[in-house]
Amino acid sequence: MSIKIVVDSACDLPEALVKENDITVIPLYINAGGKAYLDGVDLSRQEFYRRMPGFNPPATTAAPGPEVFCQVYERLAREGASGIISIHISSGLSSLVDSARQGAAITTAVPVTVLDSQQLSMGIGFLALTAARAAARGSSMAEIEALVEEKIRRTHVFAALDTLEYLKRSGRMNSITSLLGNLLQIKPILRMYRGRPTSEKVRTRRRAVERLLAILQSLGPVEEAALLHANTLERAEDLLRQTSALLPGINIVRSEISPVLGAHIGPGVIGFAVVTRP
Repeated sequence: MSIKIVVDSACDLPEALVKENDITVIPLYINAGGKAYLDGVDLSRQEFYRRMPGFNPPATTAAPGPEVFCQVYERLAREGASGIISIHISSGLSSLVDSARQGAAITTAVPVTVLDSQQLSMGIGFLALTAARAAARGSSMAEIEALVEEKIRRTHVFAALDTLEYLKRSGRMNSITSLLGNLLQIKPILRMYRGRPTSEKVRTRRRAVERLLAILQSLGPVEEAALLHANTLERAEDLLRQTSALLPGINIVRSEISPVLGAHIGPGVIGFAVVTRP
């Protein structure tokens, strides 16, 4: 029995972990500079963030259609998959889960279970790793689904934005709010838990870091953690140095936020994805 795990490129899994755990990543589309790119295939994260300030109109993103998912599922079946668990970005943020489910419905070669991660970034990535490792141990489809559903309840993502400019560009806020925010040095803190995005505002980078550390501490003992950043690894590493007492003995995954998310929140973002202990 060979169960394969499929995710989308918004999972932010480092390539080494993707290969090590035999995970299939379906790239989302990025429309930028008058061209369409496959995330991570035609356009690297580094290139995207380097060119991002000059994109006119602003970069946008799109989910693959059902036929793309069906093609991937059918290919994995030909390669020997007896079942597929497909885990994707929160349905509250994207139509991708619906597209995957439609693709699964027209797939005839192999049974496919599509799961709404209720998360983004490495919040999806940790769920995919759990599923892939369980599949490697010989767990059944039902057992893997139960493991993922349980872990969703313990997975949190939170990050501090460095600017409001890209939220304004993406249409997520109006220009007056953006201007006032920039003048006041407002740094939004975005959080994602069980499909529910929330936000709060602090002023200055220093206070944003303090708030991130306070959130991390409030979650209690952590089982897994990833350091997230958008083209600002040095600042992210500085944040990590301040967490040694909060994340003892944990191997921290470093993950750069994909253009799929970066198009809306901009460069300079730092934060965490964590899974708390049961």
